[in-house]
Amino acid sequence: MILYPAIDILQGQAVRLYQGDYEQKTVYDEDPLRVAKQFEAAGATHVHLVDLDGAREGRVHNYEVVRRIVRGTGLFVQLGGGIRDMQTAEGYLDSGVRRIILGTAAVDNQPFLQEAVRTWGGHVAVGVDILDGRVATKGWTELSDMGMEDMLDALSDMGVRTLIATDISRDGAMRGTNLSLYAHIARQWDFQVIASGGVTTLKEVLALRDLDLHGAIVGRALYTGAIDLKEALEAVL
Repeated sequence: MILYPAIDILQGQAVRLYQGDYEQKTVYDEDPLRVAKQFEAAGATHVHLVDLDGAREGRVHNYEVVRRIVRGTGLFVQLGGGIRDMQTAEGYLDSGVRRIILGTAAVDNQPFLQEAVRTWGGHVAVGVDILDGRVATKGWTELSDMGMEDMLDALSDMGVRTLIATDISRDGAMRGTNLSLYAHIARQWDFQVIASGGVTTLKEVLALRDLDLHGAIVGRALYTGAIDLKEALEAVL
């Protein structure tokens, strides 16, 4: 299983939100590149970036920050937040981002998602943010009418290969990850599943690994010291 340490970028800084609430943020570092280099030094090969400004407003905000991380490290960079059209997607992929993540656009603009998957295949992932069985959009600020099951059926039919599933109620809350949710998704659909949200202990990392998931995203627990990245990376090899 691949571990994806997470860097959430808001106004150019590395932050974490509590359950997606932009009013409840903690700034961890003013320089996200410095954080990425620390992850790389610990042995990480991949990193998960989120442009929180872009996710909320639907346009690119932190392109230069992302490009500095791509150029300043050897990490496999996957990025979500504000990618709502082909031009933005192409710009990020041309900059060296290895995988783009479509979230709101996957719900609101399925023709764009279909075109992106046709054009870039495995370089496109879909992030499905789940709250009470429904799909949230626009940086978790809105709940759509679409249920999770219907959404995943549609994505599977479109040929989406990589799915990043987030239980919003667990994200940033240090309450533990939703193992039953990820086990259900892995059983029912043929995605490369990346678990996101609420991973708080090394024991949970190992439990996710035992579900044969493709990957897991770890955020706040790294910044608080609840999980040691080097130890976790060694444990999932």
